[in-house]
Amino acid sequence: MTRPSGGALSARKQPRQARAHLTVDAIFEATIQVLLSEGLSALTTTRVAARAGVSVGSLYQYFPQKQALLFALLQRHLEAVSDAVCATCAQCRAMPLDQMSDALVHAYLDAKTRDIAATRALYVVAAELDTDDLLGAVARRNHSAIRDLLLSAGDRRVHQPDAVAFALSATLAGTTRAVLARDATQGDLAALRAELPVLCRAYLVARSGPL
Repeated sequence: MTRPSGGALSARKQPRQARAHLTVDAIFEATIQVLLSEGLSALTTTRVAARAGVSVGSLYQYFPQKQALLFALLQRHLEAVSDAVCATCAQCRAMPLDQMSDALVHAYLDAKTRDIAATRALYVVAAELDTDDLLGAVARRNHSAIRDLLLSAGDRRVHQPDAVAFALSATLAGTTRAVLARDATQGDLAALRAELPVLCRAYLVARSGPL
């Protein structure tokens, strides 16, 4: 697959009415189903439309080509994960540092493991598209939320909060991907949920001091 960028990856129009939202949701769900059952190389707009129960013309009203559909699907996933991160950061302000760390890790893992097969498929999609701008925007949003959360800690002062927020975000994303992108067992997932909070908590304590 080529790596189009710019306008080629933009949705043709955004759904505004309830019925339109249902149509787009059905298209997204069908796209995931085709990715999981047939793989990225076999995915076509015709197959997706048939699985979604809509005409190819209806699909093209929103997505001018396959890459635009995949980009929109990936964007929805990344923004949902970011929404979970930002909501948790807002809820945990002024908590003790270890508690906010655990809450953040659990929220991130919950969002990424809600549908592990779909998450794994979207890792493949991300590698095939020009997503630098999208990933950058999501990373900046997450970084800002996490930095502000760290600055609000009720019991410790985080040194170099920008650098720490960057490293913490990278640790969450990289460690989770290393596990989910392969055929992780239930034991692997249990270990991830048990050990990632410990790792992040220890790092934050090491990079902070008493108020």
